[in-house]
Amino acid sequence: MILGIDASNLRAGGGVTHLVEVLRAAKPSDHGFSKVIVWSGTATLSRIEDRPWMIKSRQAVLDKSLLHRVFWQKYRLSRLARESGCDALFVPGGSYSGDFHPIVSMSRNMLPFEWVELKRYGLSWATIRLLLLRWTQTLTFRNADGLIFLTNYAKQQVMGIIRATKARTAIIPHGIDNRFSGPPRKQLSIRDYSVDRPYRILYVSIIDLYKHQWHVVEGVARLRSAGYPVALDLVGPGTAVAMRLLQSAIERHDPNQQYVRYRGEIPHNTLHTLYASADMCLFASSCENLPNILLEGMASGLPVVCSDRGPMSEVLGAAGAYFDPEQPIEIAAAIEKLLDDPDLRYRLAGESHGRAQDYSWERCANETLAFIAGRVSNKF
Repeated sequence: MILGIDASNLRAGGGVTHLVEVLRAAKPSDHGFSKVIVWSGTATLSRIEDRPWMIKSRQAVLDKSLLHRVFWQKYRLSRLARESGCDALFVPGGSYSGDFHPIVSMSRNMLPFEWVELKRYGLSWATIRLLLLRWTQTLTFRNADGLIFLTNYAKQQVMGIIRATKARTAIIPHGIDNRFSGPPRKQLSIRDYSVDRPYRILYVSIIDLYKHQWHVVEGVARLRSAGYPVALDLVGPGTAVAMRLLQSAIERHDPNQQYVRYRGEIPHNTLHTLYASADMCLFASSCENLPNILLEGMASGLPVVCSDRGPMSEVLGAAGAYFDPEQPIEIAAAIEKLLDDPDLRYRLAGESHGRAQDYSWERCANETLAFIAGRVSNKF
């Protein structure tokens, strides 16, 4: 069999990482595939490692605007898939407008399907874009032959909206790169830290309206006012509106930046070094499909304080301290709970590290190809 992969709308972020890691770990012949063809633009294909069974088909039009990519997918992709003899088409980006079948799509982005989160953007281009995604992905999911979800939470939320689909479904979570893995470290009393050698809390994520970094700054400021020697490192690129909220919070609570550092965007291939130098992982998002950043913090052996929204409890279980991400008092209380109890910190870090071992790219690749092959042969 021949598998085609439409990577036309994967250009950055978690979507590209997923595709790169799945293809790196994949063993297509184990599932009856002799060839895999990946259609994409230059930047995405350059990140995919060469394999003898893979054809990386660069389409110049996919280096152009969104309209060019939409036109290519609707009017050219199906013909290319048929001419190439594809037995199935995998669409990890979620939206598909062609007429080739069978196709297997993925639900990756929860923002279009959660009104409370979507409304944070008000009347803006971001809202229009998310509504368009909601429309295109709903149509795709209803007409797909196979549909992959990353968590039970995502499946329940999305299926409650699209209501009906002819697709068979599967829950196949992402994996974690082994470089993030590290055993839990001995946990010291908070009295062993000082203003000069603070307890470092790390929050890695895009600065966006559903990530709540400004609330985290206020929560950490409350702890500093209470005498806790803590410091906060924020890492990630930012959107304009959310960056203004973050900068305002920093100016209000730590104008001299004595304990809050915004470090901007750091390449993903070096992020593991930040986890290795941190004392605690914090994750304050209110909208996720599968929170890769949370998984990375868990795998790194750090104690975790986490948002109580979305699929976070499904992933972290009872192995962390939870908070309402829009309540700085709760954020401070969750951190304080762990700061005051090094034995609890150590125990929870061990439990979350253990849970993280269930997530591997080998498992993800194997289950994904098995699911697609099953859709071709109708052996579900």
